[in-house]
Amino acid sequence: MINTAKIGFFGGVDAVTGSNFLFEAGGKRILIDCGLFQGEKFADDRNRGDFAFDPKSIDILLVTHAHIDHIGRIPKLVRDGFHGTIYSTPPTEDLAEIMLMDTVRILLHEAVANGLSPLYEERAVRDTLRLWKHKEYHEPFPLAPSLTCEFRDAGHMLGSAMMFLNFHGTTMVMTGDLGNSPTPLLRDTEPVTGATYLLMESVYGNRNHEGTEERKNTLRKLIEDTAKQNSTLIIPIFTIERVQEILYEMNDLIERHHLHPIPIFVDSPLAIKATEIYRRNTKYFNTKASGYVHHGDDVFRFPRLSFAETKQESQDIWETKGPKVIMGGAGMLNGGRIVHHVKHYAHDPKATILFVGYQAAGTAGRRLIEGERTVRLFGEETHVSAKIDVLNGYSGHKDMDHLLDFVETGRDTLKKVFVAIGEPKAAMFLAQRIQDNLDLDAVVPQAGTTVELKF
Repeated sequence: MINTAKIGFFGGVDAVTGSNFLFEAGGKRILIDCGLFQGEKFADDRNRGDFAFDPKSIDILLVTHAHIDHIGRIPKLVRDGFHGTIYSTPPTEDLAEIMLMDTVRILLHEAVANGLSPLYEERAVRDTLRLWKHKEYHEPFPLAPSLTCEFRDAGHMLGSAMMFLNFHGTTMVMTGDLGNSPTPLLRDTEPVTGATYLLMESVYGNRNHEGTEERKNTLRKLIEDTAKQNSTLIIPIFTIERVQEILYEMNDLIERHHLHPIPIFVDSPLAIKATEIYRRNTKYFNTKASGYVHHGDDVFRFPRLSFAETKQESQDIWETKGPKVIMGGAGMLNGGRIVHHVKHYAHDPKATILFVGYQAAGTAGRRLIEGERTVRLFGEETHVSAKIDVLNGYSGHKDMDHLLDFVETGRDTLKKVFVAIGEPKAAMFLAQRIQDNLDLDAVVPQAGTTVELKF
């Protein structure tokens, strides 16, 4: 007997953000992620628009990880009628709470500025959290008769998981975002062995990163140059995973006397909360990082490091004389306290703005790394004389070669690969490489389409 299932592509297709896929099997409608669209000028319209499906008809929501482009529309889904169960790993549940509460604040600010009602409010987040349950890695759980799900480590951020959906003995894997393994903190991405179908990300599907030692040495040199030039290094950064990863690297450099400490500020209440969640979940760290923690090392704290929680503490950073490093969200310069610092130091040619993560099309960060020198910050056109630098080695995503290596771990059983969660050029380039190098059927799905699969 041939069983069939369907997979619908409703977000994270033709773009990096807005991840949203619908898997239908065993009489159940299962959503994988429900993220905000970010960056593009039309993103707000897409976020406010109706879902391509009836939220009331969705039975289960599986969450790969807690970045807002994967969870940011869940409260809207709940407000619009979803009342099923939400599953993720325990750290993802913890991180999602602080991320969604922070997003409520941002959405309210944006709504007021544009004369609109907020996309959702705190009540919708509370209603969302009441539906949430967690499962550990390698703990299969039933979704329907003959349909189970198992989380495996994606290595992208604390608690990030790939969804291994097994229906009548055949497996489809939804990767979410795949980590840039090896990382300083987390375990490596697990292989995709035993899968027949694969839906994967392609953020860096057409380019490679610096190596692990190269990225660390580049970070050290940038901080050393900042000290020598008595200048300011500003790092717009994702407050979950990237902040903790770079703090870990800085701590290691200072403890090994490879870097003389200068004032380093983490200016983000959200990053402070996230770092505490990391401290409570060290069992998810890799062996090396866990070893340091076991021997009493606080890997997120070192001399001359300060966390700015209040607005006054944030403003006081400007009064600190001499060289300094300022880190804070948002990573794409599309909001957050870091925009104040960029605006404050924009006209200083000695200052450096360092981008360490993906910059979505349309964001101020993307325009700066593409060479524009005038960007809109807090509603004003701002000329930027500061130096612009990029360090992709700290990206949380696998690069081109490692994405191909990942697919190769499942080559013996894979029949079809869907390449999504990437800009069109990156997705198409990766799909072609998979076809050429691994002789697998790889396609780039079209937004809004549904494909039938045989199980």
